[in-house]
Amino acid sequence: MEKNLNIVAIVQARINSKRFPGKVLKKINGKTILEILLKRLQKSKKITKIVVATSNENSDLAIVKLANKLNFDVFLGSKNDVLSRFYFAAKKFKADAIIRITADCPLVDPNLVDELIKKFKQTNFDYISNSIKPSFPDGLDLEIFTYKALKKVFKECKSSIQREHVTPYFYKSNKFKIFNIKNNVDYSHARWTLDEQADYDVLKNIFKNFKPNIFFSWLEVVKLLNKRPKIFLKNNNIRRDEGMLMPTGQKIWKRAKNIIPGGNMLLSKRSELFAPNLWPTYYKKSKGCFVWDLDNKKYIDFSLMGVGTNILGYANTEVDRAVGKAVKNGNMTSLNCPEEVYLAEKLIEMHPWASMVRFARTGGEANAIALRIARAASGKNKVAICGYHGWHDWYLSSNLKNNKNLKEFLLPGLDPKGVPDVLAKTTLPFLYNRYDQLENIVKKNDDIGVIFMEVCRSDRPQNNFLKKVRDLASKKNIVLIFDECSSGFRENFGGLHLKYKVNPDIAMFGKALGNGYAVTSVIGKKEIMQEAQNTFISSTFWTEKIGSVAALKCLEIMQKEKSWVYITNFGKKVCDHWKKLGERHKLKIKIGGIPALANFTILSKDFLKYKTFITQEMLKKGFLASNSLYASLAHNEKILKIYYEHMDKIFFTISNCEKGIDSIDEHLEGPVCHDGFKRLN
Repeated sequence: MEKNLNIVAIVQARINSKRFPGKVLKKINGKTILEILLKRLQKSKKITKIVVATSNENSDLAIVKLANKLNFDVFLGSKNDVLSRFYFAAKKFKADAIIRITADCPLVDPNLVDELIKKFKQTNFDYISNSIKPSFPDGLDLEIFTYKALKKVFKECKSSIQREHVTPYFYKSNKFKIFNIKNNVDYSHARWTLDEQADYDVLKNIFKNFKPNIFFSWLEVVKLLNKRPKIFLKNNNIRRDEGMLMPTGQKIWKRAKNIIPGGNMLLSKRSELFAPNLWPTYYKKSKGCFVWDLDNKKYIDFSLMGVGTNILGYANTEVDRAVGKAVKNGNMTSLNCPEEVYLAEKLIEMHPWASMVRFARTGGEANAIALRIARAASGKNKVAICGYHGWHDWYLSSNLKNNKNLKEFLLPGLDPKGVPDVLAKTTLPFLYNRYDQLENIVKKNDDIGVIFMEVCRSDRPQNNFLKKVRDLASKKNIVLIFDECSSGFRENFGGLHLKYKVNPDIAMFGKALGNGYAVTSVIGKKEIMQEAQNTFISSTFWTEKIGSVAALKCLEIMQKEKSWVYITNFGKKVCDHWKKLGERHKLKIKIGGIPALANFTILSKDFLKYKTFITQEMLKKGFLASNSLYASLAHNEKILKIYYEHMDKIFFTISNCEKGIDSIDEHLEGPVCHDGFKRLN
């Protein structure tokens, strides 16, 4: 016999979906997703009341207006604590039992709803669902539970993720009598919900086939699936319950790739370079060598440290205090800031061979400025290059006739599309320590005006390489540029070239110079740098105050702490650990880079899989880690010990995979990371 109960269907809805904003107000055949769902729910014979439960944020007013227009009750509650929203809504409307419906499921079938209610009324279960062990299509998930049980969950559940998703505590706590409704045929592979654009496209296809009828049953959709499977294919790569399983950062990353070419502004920060579908991608805050993601999970950054920008550690108190004062006094005015003069004097003091300085905000800008000045000084167009120097046309032109030219510089995937063909062969690459290659380029091209190179990247100079380059440049009247945007201040206070006692004509510094604040410098000999006056090099935001203030304070702290000594020694210890791990587990490992900016490669055809696996497993242990290290003052022995212990276990698994005892494919929980800068969209 069925119990007489007040059954309230609570439909949770919001505008600011992390993956597909505004999805519930998207229209199909002139009706919003929310409207379609509510009208279908009205066909239920056993629901007492339907309530639209949204947040009390202004962003959700459109949902309130639509629900009011359609004459449905509305409840406003917490944006993120959706559990509390359900509890207080149920309390207000005196529910004996609550059916939970999500507004992004317009195909919820009222007949299934009534079957669920019938089962609930005939039994004494606290919670009944058809999705604990799914057998129905994703998008037909239904849950019903007593008000008494909801009240208990509301008081006891502490997990923010569980409170956001309302019901996990019911079936994970082992405190309630629960039941799962199973369909005779397993259709759990089908996806009829709305979380992404691909889902929207599938739903539009479905409703188009039944137009103008919106009251078709789920079994009619099954028949359509069997008859026309192609219209359902677009979203079949999306995991079930992805919204609950996927970190918030990954949800936003998926959105980003649809509206931002490449997903973000810096190739080096793409999730695909680490562990696709797993890398947290976005941060909420940082301090020292710790980073908190959007779900408040705390990680030790043992990978990029802001892509080398934070030698002192994240959010250094002294630097931030100096910047805060600058902001308070006004960052930009019609007048210039004196700090740029003080910074220029400081850099010249550190590099006695230089006498003039120009500033920019990014490494790419500094490279372009340096080259423009050098070409103006030499009066020649062609450039011989070694290493990585940014995204501008002059650099990518190396790949115009042969897109593999730059591959040997550790950067596959640099596509020169959009670079004018006329620039072909104006930039000629040579490999580090291959003086013979450079000498041959200069011999065959008497119009080489610039030699542009990194002082050190993966290898150390051999056989007086740097001195030979300097002598050749001087002999042929070629401007020599050292790009120290990455290497600067890591092994020496100032440029690494000072350690090797080889002076260029121009040098650039970036990344570490401002400890996370945007500032780069181009320093050089007066007779060269003066050419900046004879060409056009100018930009509004090169004159802001923050960069110069941050750099001055950063240099002060570096000098006081001897940061270059600390991070070099720490980097050496990490490299020693990598070497020990390789020897212990009988893996062939190649270690490259300067100690404070080091990397390792496992010499195997499966290296990218191993790299992905390392990142995947270290994420579980609370580390942002890959096969590289950007050392900082915030890293310490305690962190290194923990890192080594975790890596030891990971290397053990990798070793077994190399021996054929195990398979790395069995351990990977997502796609393999990319090799280089591949296109994402």
